Parts: sequence; structure tokens; C-alpha cells
Amino acid sequence: MKSGAARPGREWPATLDVDGLVADGWRPRPFRQFLLKMHSRCNLACDYCYVYTLGDQSWRSQPMVMSSAVVAAVARRIAEHARAHRLRSVRVILHGGEPLLAGYAYLADAIRLIRAEAAPDVRVDAAVQTNAVLLDERALNAFHELDLKVGVSLDGSPRAHDRNRRYADGRGTHAAVAAALRLLTRPAYRHLYAGLLCTIDLANDPVETYESLIAFDPPVIDLLLPHGTWESPPPERTPDQNRAPYADWLIAIFDRWYGSDRDETVVRLFHEIIRLLLGGASASEAVGLTPATLVVVETDGTVEQTDSLKAVGHGAAATGLNIADHPFDEALRNPGMVARQLGWAALGEECRACRFGRVCGAGLYPHRYRAGTGFRNPSVYCADLYRLIGHIRSRVVADLRRSPTPAEGA
Repeated sequence: MKSGAARPGREWPATLDVDGLVADGWRPRPFRQFLLKMHSRCNLACDYCYVYTLGDQSWRSQPMVMSSAVVAAVARRIAEHARAHRLRSVRVILHGGEPLLAGYAYLADAIRLIRAEAAPDVRVDAAVQTNAVLLDERALNAFHELDLKVGVSLDGSPRAHDRNRRYADGRGTHAAVAAALRLLTRPAYRHLYAGLLCTIDLANDPVETYESLIAFDPPVIDLLLPHGTWESPPPERTPDQNRAPYADWLIAIFDRWYGSDRDETVVRLFHEIIRLLLGGASASEAVGLTPATLVVVETDGTVEQTDSLKAVGHGAAATGLNIADHPFDEALRNPGMVARQLGWAALGEECRACRFGRVCGAGLYPHRYRAGTGFRNPSVYCADLYRLIGHIRSRVVADLRRSPTPAEGA
């Protein structure tokens, strides 16, 4: 953050009257996704990483590995929360840092314990999100036994990926990730393949990036906007709202994807925008107004909001809770959690007046932050989201107008 900026959390939504909301009939949605920081360090030095390169440096004081005692407490709390809210299933995401630094056997044991606590009435779906440089056949065999899905971070071609995702000594990692993906896409392991995460870099050619990703036949691609705020804007995101470089980059991929004569993959951002334009609800926090139901547990057992809030500043994700002493229901009353569940009511006036307000939903919550007004702002990517949604709407509407009516098609 800029020098002198107000500390995140001292602004709205810290002033939310949670008791008043509850008295008026509002009820929180229970958590359905539990993101566990199994290892707080990483074996890469990606230059855009929100955990290690931005304002929140709390990782430095975290234990490297989530202890078995913390894992056991997490397992009990997840089961407790699911049963209290009569959830039939939940999702556990093993994360980091780099979770495989904890060892694939340790990760497998953690999932076994969590499932044992939840059984028999709650199903636990599980995934690990990894940079994949440690992913090998032994790990995949262990994950196969548990149906533990694997998501991999890949930023495109060797040149594109190695621009940012490198080892600490500067060596690129694309070759190691590609080798892991060739393993993961073998018939024996293909069912574990959850998809690819790609962080957008405007220096990379968009269509080349997309075609490099689909070369690994992913079921889903997540294209991620680099984390930034109005205080610390992402690269090339200037105050000039007539410029929308991220929209232009994404539109190039959208036109390539949407215009394909075959079903190549699901690009989640585009899929969710189309769903929202057609009147549906989003399954992603990146767009739309669906209440957020994800909570984070750090390696020391502290309970936090979405970890992308670390891009805002030190302590922005904190709740003051820990897994040993507090049930997850207490986190549901945290003002930041509440704000991420309020939907339309959490938006500022500018977003509520926008024609795409219910589709955009002001974008990802951390990207709205501005000192003095907190999170009641449009996304720092406002111009990009507006242009992208408008372009997708135009393409979809044109196709709908060309579609024959039932009588014409008979």
C-alpha cells in the first residue's frame, strides 16, 4: 500500500452491523470450500505471486508445514460445520506455498483423516493446487487411491511461462511442468486432472498462450487477472478508463475459443459471464453476485478470508480466529466474510448503476480496494470487465438472433 494509506479492515466492511443484518433476517451461507495451506513456502520464485511479493508478508512467521495436530483440528471443524448445516458434501483444497513440499504421503494422510471425521454422512471432494514441478508417478498413484484431483499452474508456452514462473536461481520451470502434465494426462491418471490456472501477462501473445494451454487438453482453464488494487494497480492498468488492455487480451482468446468448430475446453471466466448474461448464477467469485463460501486455514491453524486479500495489505485477510478455539460459524460473522456474501447490497453506487453490475459484480473482491473507501468501489479492472462483458454479450446476442425458432427448425 501507499505510505499513509488506511490499514485494510479499518474501513468498510469493518463497520458492517452484522447483528443488525441478522436481526433483519439475513443469514450467512455455510462454508462449502476449505482451502488449507499445507506448506507456507514455495520452491519457485514467481515474480507476480501475491503471497510472497506483495504487501502481506505474514508467511514469514508461519510454520512451514501444517502440523498433524492442526490437520486433526481442521478435520473436526469441517465435520462439525458440515453437520451443523446439514451439508451433504464439501470441497477441500490443498494449497500453499507449494503443497507438495509437505510430501504427497502427508497430503494423502490429511485427506484420509478429514474424510474419516466427515464419514459417513458428508462426502469430502478433494483437490491439490500445485506448480507441478514435484508431481511424479508416486504422487499420482497416491492421489489415484483417494480420487484427489490435481490442478496445475501453467502460463502458456515455454517463453510465456518462463517469463514469470522460475526457480529462485532464474531457471525456467516450463519443461518440468510439461513433463508432469504428460504424466497427469495419461489414461491411468486423466480422471484426476482438474485443469490449468494461467495468470495473465500482457507481454505474452493471448492466442499463443491459449493454444499452448489447450495442447495439454485441460478440462478447464482459469485465466486469472493479476492481483492489484486502486492503491497498487496491476501492470499497465492506468487510471485512463478508456484503455482496457486486459479486456483486449482476453477478447482475443474469447474470439478464438468461441469461434472454434469443436468443444476444446471450458474457459471458466467466459463460461461464467455467458451464464450470467443468460440469467444464471456464477460459480466463481471473479464475476457475479453468488455469495462466497470459501474459507482459508493457514499452516498454524489461523482462520482467514480468501487468501487473495493478501494483495491488499498486511492483515487484510485476518479474522482473529484460530481452528483450535473457534468453530467455522464464528468466521461466518466476520465483517469481511459477510461483505463477500451480501451480493448486490455490498456494491457501491457506481456498480449498482452500471448496466453490467449484476454480471460483473464489481469483480474479485480484493480488486475493489481503495484507501478511504475500502471495498465499496468498482474493480480496478472496471474498464476491462465492462469491455469484455460487452463484447461477449454482443457475440452471444448475435448468435441468438441467428438461431432458428422451433417452427423454423422443424
